Amino acid sequence: MAITGVPATGYTPAPIKHAVTQNYIDFATLGASDGWAQQYLPDLMEKEAEVFGNRTISGFLSQVGAEESMTADQVVWSEQGRLHLAYTATRSADVVTIVNDVDGNAVGVNHAVRAGDMVLLSDNNTTVRAYVINVDPTAGNYAEITVKPYATMAGGAAANMNATTLGTAGITCLVYGSEYVKGSVGRGLSNEPQFKSRTNKPIILKDQYSVSGSDASAIGWVEVSGEDGQNGYLWYLKASGDTRARFSDYLEMAMLESQKAAQTITAAQVGATGTISGTEGLFSALTTRGNQTSGITGVPLTDLAEFDLMLAELDKNGAIEENMMFLDRTTALAVDDMLAAMNSYGAGGTSFGVFNNSEDMALNLGFSGFRRGSYDFYKSDFKYLNDKGTRGGLNDAINNVRGVMIPAGVSSVYDEQLGKNLKRPFLHVRYRASQTDDRKLKTWTTGSVGATTSDLDAMEMHFLSERCLVVQGANNFFMLN
Repeated sequence: MAITGVPATGYTPAPIKHAVTQNYIDFATLGASDGWAQQYLPDLMEKEAEVFGNRTISGFLSQVGAEESMTADQVVWSEQGRLHLAYTATRSADVVTIVNDVDGNAVGVNHAVRAGDMVLLSDNNTTVRAYVINVDPTAGNYAEITVKPYATMAGGAAANMNATTLGTAGITCLVYGSEYVKGSVGRGLSNEPQFKSRTNKPIILKDQYSVSGSDASAIGWVEVSGEDGQNGYLWYLKASGDTRARFSDYLEMAMLESQKAAQTITAAQVGATGTISGTEGLFSALTTRGNQTSGITGVPLTDLAEFDLMLAELDKNGAIEENMMFLDRTTALAVDDMLAAMNSYGAGGTSFGVFNNSEDMALNLGFSGFRRGSYDFYKSDFKYLNDKGTRGGLNDAINNVRGVMIPAGVSSVYDEQLGKNLKRPFLHVRYRASQTDDRKLKTWTTGSVGATTSDLDAMEMHFLSERCLVVQGANNFFMLN
């Protein structure tokens, strides 16, 4: 066999064992300086170097959530409202107008304050205990309630709301009980349980790997290794394994980054019937329904005072004791430094003797968790936020995500499809599946190479999944910006 087109001098090694013009050496035509005697032949290292370590980022959702099948086009669930009645309001004389609930949702006439209730009215400077005389039905304006303070003014004069120092805006109205006279009739109205209905829909993700029949039959093996266990001399299947590993990462990245489309992407734009509607991912859910540290402190997790502000928010939103923190490198080190500073001997050097931490052993300067108040926090690195090929490569200093804090355990929700209360993890993935088709991670091969299914002289490996993320009780989550 002769190969033409050999370069005049030198050669270019191919990344695979394959006879092409660039890596064929004809010793009869090479000059003396390029011959065998000069030992210019390459020392070929066949094994592929794993220079990026484990390149996959998936695994976050498997640690904090679960996966569950569904057969519908969307998932609908209901979340409990607050048990106690608390609102924000304004005041004009003795009339208090209910505006929002304490979570900022508009309430207006749909509040649950009734005549006969006792309420606390506070504007952050003054707190007044008052009695609800009437809920004004004038023109259907049930948002207005008329109250009478319990206290009297100096000298025993009868008090009205104008005689108090309570402001007229930014008032918190909290019901703390009721009072009735002897022999009075009972309540005329009942309070119905409040709940919020949430919904999300799955999206379809696809990928494909293709290799022609000629390339698949070429003897050009390279020893490879990959995250999915594709080890050995299978060069064309190496690319297939990489495609599958990348697709598995996309399944998780889509559940983190996706958002519902606010504008229509039409069938003409996507080249198929239907519209692209998006789905609510974790970061989108926490932006709209969760807590964000940028709204509390600006720079998160640099000292215990900032953690204490987060504890105050947790107290207001469920007080779940155990929480998992998944952090980028900068924030994880900041937490380590914060905890290390709690050591009274840390300023003058490392203290020994605690937990057999002698001078002869390696010093552990990292922390996996700690307890503050009645809360436990467990810390872990979030590779997705560190890898330069994913979010670790973004330079958005304002909108960047430095970590998330997720409550451990399960929550009780009402499943609209099953018609009963269920306990599920706060975070879980729902995927489409039926008795005939499981779309959790579907793979199939077409073509005439391997399994012969068509006259295409190639092997095509297809990957598909249809899934969405359910974020229950986002008010218990934190996104660290």
